[in-house]
Amino acid sequence: MSVKDQIEAKLREARLARDEATKNVIGMLKSKVLLELKSGSGAEDNDALWLDTIKSYVKQLKKTIGEYEKLGDRGQQLLSEAQFELRFCEQFLPTRLDEAATEALVREAAAANNITDPKQVGKLVGAVMKTHKDQVDSDLLKQVATRVLSGG
Repeated sequence: MSVKDQIEAKLREARLARDEATKNVIGMLKSKVLLELKSGSGAEDNDALWLDTIKSYVKQLKKTIGEYEKLGDRGQQLLSEAQFELRFCEQFLPTRLDEAATEALVREAAAANNITDPKQVGKLVGAVMKTHKDQVDSDLLKQVATRVLSGG
């Protein structure tokens, strides 16, 4: 089942359950996809477009959540909404490696490329991303690479 079909099925479920939060997230995703289709970029309505749109929105949500967390009690409602949207979107994305598996990849790439200087974090991150881009979380990767190169 394509990503679009999965999302349409979730929308039908949300309508029947009168789940406004889910309908809102799906509406946001659909409008972002439609905007890209109409932008003249030559994008086609396929799984790649849907996944790219979801990934982009997840990245935006993670930044937003960080900002809402700084607001404390004032941002609690917005924070919970953003966290719900994040959880909803992540179900369509491929699962990422956890910290231990990411660290194993980092150590392997560091040894294979003879990277030991903490100033070469970017080079190490690039080496891992080159072969495992869809498997690792880039933020976690950078944290682990920094820790490994600084002797951790």
